[in-house]
Amino acid sequence: MLYSYRAANPEGRVHKGQIDALHELDLQTQLKRMGLLLLRAHALREHRRNVKRVSRRELIDFLFQLEMLLHAGVPIQSALADLRASAQSNSGRDLPGGLYEKIESGATLAQAMAAYPRVFSATLIQLIRAGEVSGQLSEVLREIVRSLKWQDELAAQTKRALIYPGFVLVVISATVIFLMIYLVPQLVVFLTHMEQEIPLQTRLLIALSGLFVHYGWAMVLMVLLLLLSAIALTAAFEGVRHRLHQAELSFPVLGPVLKKMALARFVDTLALMYRTGVPLTDALAYCQKLSRNLVLQRALERSRDRVLHGSPLSDSFASELLFPSLVIRMLKVGESTGALDAALGNISYFYARDIDESVGKVQALIEPTLTVVMGLLLGWIMLAVLGPIYDTIATLRM
Repeated sequence: MLYSYRAANPEGRVHKGQIDALHELDLQTQLKRMGLLLLRAHALREHRRNVKRVSRRELIDFLFQLEMLLHAGVPIQSALADLRASAQSNSGRDLPGGLYEKIESGATLAQAMAAYPRVFSATLIQLIRAGEVSGQLSEVLREIVRSLKWQDELAAQTKRALIYPGFVLVVISATVIFLMIYLVPQLVVFLTHMEQEIPLQTRLLIALSGLFVHYGWAMVLMVLLLLLSAIALTAAFEGVRHRLHQAELSFPVLGPVLKKMALARFVDTLALMYRTGVPLTDALAYCQKLSRNLVLQRALERSRDRVLHGSPLSDSFASELLFPSLVIRMLKVGESTGALDAALGNISYFYARDIDESVGKVQALIEPTLTVVMGLLLGWIMLAVLGPIYDTIATLRM
């Protein structure tokens, strides 16, 4: 709600203004933090809290602070009011404010979060609902924050693994384009005046430069058309999407790492949901929706059907080639000892360590490979450019 207010400072000076607050008590609290005493206030209009999206870091911070306040025994509405009053950004104020208003109207925290589907995923809402039912909301929030932090670190690792290759590819592309469009045409003019035989590698370089100079626009247009066609086919046909996702998992060097990352996200989410009391079949269904890889989605769908028909989770996963034998063995041990949640946690820990090592190995392999490729490409270009010049100088000396 937007309020117009009159307030006084300790010296007795009157201040006027407008401020957004949940209610008049919240308005008094905000003015008190500003060193002002509320004299008079009236509501102007209701503030529409349209929180469309927040970053992962903002969501982690919000849930972490909410968990700390609830763990300290602060009531949920008081905790949301405190978070709203201490927020620095508009989304940081609107999100707890909107949740506060919906809870004040009789909704649960899970129901209030469901009003913001772009902020809170269906999996997160289901976990919050399970925490409210079991009376362990603070513990569930702690597990959610841990999982989101781990996913954020995983995304950061992926970015770090791709930054160097991306930078090298940009440098190579820019260098080649500059040489083909600017340097090689000047070489052609120079060699024309020399009137001598041109080596094969130089003729190939001149022909390639001609393609860049005369048909560069067509090459760029063709690449764009191919990309747009691939995107359209992937969006329109599930079979194409399935083959693309299968190719991602089978790609040399990077494929196994991408597969481990997809399985790691799935196992971590499954462990989190099972540990908070969500039934196994429901947890598998939510993990299936959460996965972005169609190959993993179909494998989870078939595994869930087997579980519904009475098969143990380990046997259901064993029927799919996607899951490693180590995962199957750990699940069997967990099922036989009645500690499936601990087994899932151990698998998640195993994947976290394995991904760290795999990303390090990929970086160690990609960096020298790209360096060698760049050196060979630029070496060939310089040989083709300098070779005729060197031959000409040698002829002049003779």
